[in-house]
Amino acid sequence: MKTTIQTLKGFRDFLPSEAKKRQYVAAKIQAVFERFAFVPLMTPTLEYASLLLGKYGDEADKLVYTFEDRGGRQVGLRYDQTVPTARILSQYQNELPKYFRRYQIQNVFRADKPQKGRYREFTQCDCDIFGSTSSLADAELLATIDAVFKELGFASVQIEINDRRLLVDALSPFTTPEIDVYSIIQSIDKLDKLSPELVIEELNEKGLARTQAEAVISKLEKIEISENLSDIVQKTTKLGVTPATLVFNPKLARGLDYYTGLIFEIKIPEISNSSVGGGGRYDKLIADLADYPMPAVGVGLGFDRIVEACEQLGLLPDQTASATVMVTYFADDQVSLDKALEVTIALRKAQIATELFVSPEKMGKQFKNASAKNIPFVVVIGEEELRADKVTLKDLRSGKQSLLSIAEVISECYNKPLI
Repeated sequence: MKTTIQTLKGFRDFLPSEAKKRQYVAAKIQAVFERFAFVPLMTPTLEYASLLLGKYGDEADKLVYTFEDRGGRQVGLRYDQTVPTARILSQYQNELPKYFRRYQIQNVFRADKPQKGRYREFTQCDCDIFGSTSSLADAELLATIDAVFKELGFASVQIEINDRRLLVDALSPFTTPEIDVYSIIQSIDKLDKLSPELVIEELNEKGLARTQAEAVISKLEKIEISENLSDIVQKTTKLGVTPATLVFNPKLARGLDYYTGLIFEIKIPEISNSSVGGGGRYDKLIADLADYPMPAVGVGLGFDRIVEACEQLGLLPDQTASATVMVTYFADDQVSLDKALEVTIALRKAQIATELFVSPEKMGKQFKNASAKNIPFVVVIGEEELRADKVTLKDLRSGKQSLLSIAEVISECYNKPLI
């Protein structure tokens, strides 16, 4: 059978320059999560299909990759990180602390129709606090989100907040036998993308009289911030978040039914009105998924969108270089090679990214290779350098070169950003 040399539809390769950008963003996010005392969690790519199916709804079940393994077991690829985490909380309940903070940055899989911005494999970046119903947990989560975007260098971030209970209370009077409150909320959730008129039409098509559908939109305008939200805002600002970051939006709905209190979406004012993440409080979901009572509040960050936003705003360092230094040597000179090995070891011990040229090429080709990889510094070891027990360090950006000791090379190259 002929080999197909391309990726599967809906899946992506990340070449080194792109992979480095993603690693940079992930490392920044991880650093903040750990600063806020969240601990990492990793779950298997495969779970029993019975764990995954029936948890997301009929339509979502169609998007779960399932198959029979060689042992005859029905298994499925991880669809999200919430259901596997629910299993973890139940399975290891005697080993995990009562109040548990976890973050998870892993790939998930959806048998979805590929289109722009939608893939069959993508990275989810979740952060949750389990075990507490306190508004302080909500505030801690919002403060963590704010810190993530500050760490990445965004000038500002806007977290739109609402209380799911406000929506349920305000919209319940409009329910009919044909349309329940959650169906109304699912339509309201589209107000950030559709005009009020189109949402009214959708509600009308679902079975709500047009006058009632119009009254729903009007009612949203009159909702005032709840005591619960005010308490969360107060605590969040005391944790160092600028008050302007938190914006009460009574139209914010978050279409998923399982939210029980705080809901929020994260937006970057400089680029667009589209969300780069969201979440809220879901105190009953873990019990529904794993029959284990566990209140929770969490966020899912749109990792791909955040990487794109960082790139769009110039917040990513240029990481096209594979190393800070390339060590060259004269191929037919064993003494030159031995010195190159000594220099390479010393630079790496000093935490300087160093590539040792490993092919017996002429010096000119070694320099061309360093330039092609955007490596800023090249170490040269010739007869003059060997006699002086030093090396020549050449800066390929400026053309400047100096005869230096190994210690001086380390001093010159240490902590130099890759170009």
